[in-house]
Amino acid sequence: MARLEYIRYRPKRPVISSGSIEWVKEPSVRTVDRLPQIFWDDGQPWPEANLFSLEVARNREVKIETLTRLMEHLHKYAIWLEQEQIDWRHFPQTKAERVLERYRGELVDSRDHGYLRPSTTTARMRAAIRFYRYAAGRQFISRDAPKWQDKAVVVRYFDTAGFERTMNRLTTDLSIPNRARPGLRLEDGLLPISRQHMTELLQFAKENCSEELHLMLMVGFFTGARLGTITTLRVQALEDALRDPDVSGMWSIPVGPGTGIATKFDVEGHLMIPDEWMTMLKKYAASPRRLDRVIKAPQNMSYLFLTRHSNPYSVAAVDREMVTLRRSGQAAGLKFLQAFKFHQTRATFGTWLATICLEKASVKASVEFVKRAMHHKDASTTFRYITFIEHTEAKIEVANAFTQAFLGLQTR
Repeated sequence: MARLEYIRYRPKRPVISSGSIEWVKEPSVRTVDRLPQIFWDDGQPWPEANLFSLEVARNREVKIETLTRLMEHLHKYAIWLEQEQIDWRHFPQTKAERVLERYRGELVDSRDHGYLRPSTTTARMRAAIRFYRYAAGRQFISRDAPKWQDKAVVVRYFDTAGFERTMNRLTTDLSIPNRARPGLRLEDGLLPISRQHMTELLQFAKENCSEELHLMLMVGFFTGARLGTITTLRVQALEDALRDPDVSGMWSIPVGPGTGIATKFDVEGHLMIPDEWMTMLKKYAASPRRLDRVIKAPQNMSYLFLTRHSNPYSVAAVDREMVTLRRSGQAAGLKFLQAFKFHQTRATFGTWLATICLEKASVKASVEFVKRAMHHKDASTTFRYITFIEHTEAKIEVANAFTQAFLGLQTR
């Protein structure tokens, strides 16, 4: 089947010297580490998709993680093309036979049968459409080919001052909407897990998973850091950490631009790490297990967490370990792991922190504290935690009142 590989792209330009052509490094264009490239089953590259990957990577406003996810979706599309034995430029006049129409039908069927999440289905179709817009713009396929029907939609929203605004967007009749699920959700549509489940998960991970995954789960549950932040933690950051002047037993680690530790939207902030976990992380940083991995790849020694191949952890690498964790955990009786995602560690921390803040301070002060602790770009994201807690407490009160009323009717 088609393969997704990663290369180190070093831009070069041709220079004529002594009657011959030499390729020299182009300093004005940045080098791209781990540039995703797609190869067919016979080993031949998919040049149009690979050029698309390169041109997206050259945009300094696009992070390599975003490009990787985009090309992973195109890789799944390439696998489907080979399975169906259909050319990616197949656009006959009959609508049902067009390659994108057939691919959309396959995605919808997979979603309806539970093989794919609705959000994944939407993202894969969006990635394919984005690639085809690029291909048509570069005339890799005819602009007049009957690919889809464009349509304009108006999106209404409220700005920060509370005024209603409208925004025009261009979409297609091939797009697959990601319908919002009923009920309150936190960041990325995920929910927190209970304290009991968290304790069971950490104990199981400690006994059955790699030490790195166990520590990353610990950091997620007790700092609320995103996975991209955890995988880029640096040893020097632990050494340079300062004690929080306002909270005893708490350390503060700067994260964001200039620190080498990634944050979403490049938000600048600090990680709050309890004394106990700081000691644990420093002990791991100096452990023989980690130092053995550093010896094999000294260029990666600044990263706290390294894989068994001595590479810095990527989000994909953690996701692969999470798949194993879910399978073994369910086999051991931890049924709640069936749909558990790493990002739920963040949702769990945020809910716990907001609950404590609301007990000790006003809503305004709680929102500001949680916003800073979780590095939210917008306070509206923080308000979801406040609303979720209030809604949950109301549900508990209603349930208790209903139970008392029901028992009263039974005893009457």
